[in-house]
Amino acid sequence: MRYITNAVPPETERLKYDAVIVGCGIAGLYTALHIDESFSCCILTKENVEVSNSWLAQGGIAAAISVDDKPLYHFEDTMLAGAGLNDPDAVRLLVSEAPREIRALVDMQVPFDLNPDGELDITREGGHHRRRIVHAGGDATGRETVKALAALVLKRPNVVLRPHNFFVDVLTDSDGAVTGCTVLDSDGKLVIIDCANIVIATGGIGQLYTSSTNPAVATGDGLAAAARAGAKLRDMEFIQFHPTGLWTEKPEERAFLISESVRGEGGRLVNAAGERFMVGRHELAELAPRDIVAREIFREMLNTGAKSVFVDISFKSAEYLRSRFPTIFTECLSRGIDISKEPIPVCPVQHYLIGGIETDLTARSTVLGLYACGEAASSGVHGANRLASNSMLECLVFGHAAARDINRRLEAQAPVKSSLPDMQPRPEAELDCREARSQLQKSMTENCGVLRSSKGLTKAISDVQALFERLSCVFVPDRAYLETLNLTELARVILCAALSRTEGVGAHYREDEQ
Repeated sequence: MRYITNAVPPETERLKYDAVIVGCGIAGLYTALHIDESFSCCILTKENVEVSNSWLAQGGIAAAISVDDKPLYHFEDTMLAGAGLNDPDAVRLLVSEAPREIRALVDMQVPFDLNPDGELDITREGGHHRRRIVHAGGDATGRETVKALAALVLKRPNVVLRPHNFFVDVLTDSDGAVTGCTVLDSDGKLVIIDCANIVIATGGIGQLYTSSTNPAVATGDGLAAAARAGAKLRDMEFIQFHPTGLWTEKPEERAFLISESVRGEGGRLVNAAGERFMVGRHELAELAPRDIVAREIFREMLNTGAKSVFVDISFKSAEYLRSRFPTIFTECLSRGIDISKEPIPVCPVQHYLIGGIETDLTARSTVLGLYACGEAASSGVHGANRLASNSMLECLVFGHAAARDINRRLEAQAPVKSSLPDMQPRPEAELDCREARSQLQKSMTENCGVLRSSKGLTKAISDVQALFERLSCVFVPDRAYLETLNLTELARVILCAALSRTEGVGAHYREDEQ
């Protein structure tokens, strides 16, 4: 399927920009801030600035800025966590640029937390052998960073923000180069935007699973559109499950995250008997890389028949916990859990797509004029498993790189105009998209979760293919249908990649191949 919509009428409204950025998290905002002010830039976001994975990010941003740290050590930790499947050149770029980008954020008035000496407070998270994580608002780094960057973007005269705009498809010319995109505007009307430079920064695919830390908007729209336009997707089998989502009796629309920094500050993983089960299973115990901790928690739950394990940081004072983890402290207290007096029930939940749109060191995809950064991209920095707090850093480094390359292109670029796409209309029908999505989530959760097998993946491929055929032979003129079709397209890619990689490694763990 080349286009997801049914038709583009000749009288469709047209807009024109030099650059279009899809997504308004840290990756999208930081890219926009580095587009030269002489060029027009449009940011499309499906909801608004407050709805993104970036806004919800608790942990922090990794950078080798302490006196006993070096980019080389950050490089080594990143490669180790990624099981050596990382692109070394991409990792070198990431860790070498990190200190500079942190200084840039400080200059942009991002309110990072300071220690008593007035210097950046630096903490540690899983997989890191040294303290190198800066944070803001205790456990609200994403929110505070997005707020600061958004305030700056809104002051830029060359940037237009279009909230409640749904990104539909990438338009290309006969050579496959980008000429624009189609968008459903805030009134649900189809609009064409002529533009030769598009940056996909739409985040992840959390809505493929029954339990995810991602918001409801994480339906992979940018990845699916890029794939339809011919962009290569890479490493889609690597999906990170955060070890410590807050366990609840009833499933929630979005799982609440108990940040890895809680363990970085001494929190211990224990079972219902109060036993520390990570000791002896990895040299870093609770601070082992996320894929290892998630698997060990999952196994502990299977072995004991328990619905959760626990993070215990109750040996810290309420005053300290309220200051260091204000979001977590308040949220848990609202649910009747005083983390200064009792352990926190947790279990693994879908958290992050490690793979994505394949990009190079300039954030270019395999389609000319199409870029990707942040979670939607596969830049090569994460390998088989993302190291904690490298995600927001990746947004900064590769968002900056994308803007630099776009600025160079625009200096010599002629205006473009999209041709109306040639579509094969599908008959309109009524579908229960909620039920279809529920089926999809059930199949992915049961067969493509923390532990996987050939039997389960094969079954899921059959189920998802049948669902895709049912959805793609008709058309439903609403966003829920488009999102569900995008998710189903991506599920097929993920499952096929997972079945093809028979070796269990990193965030892709094959029970039947160990």
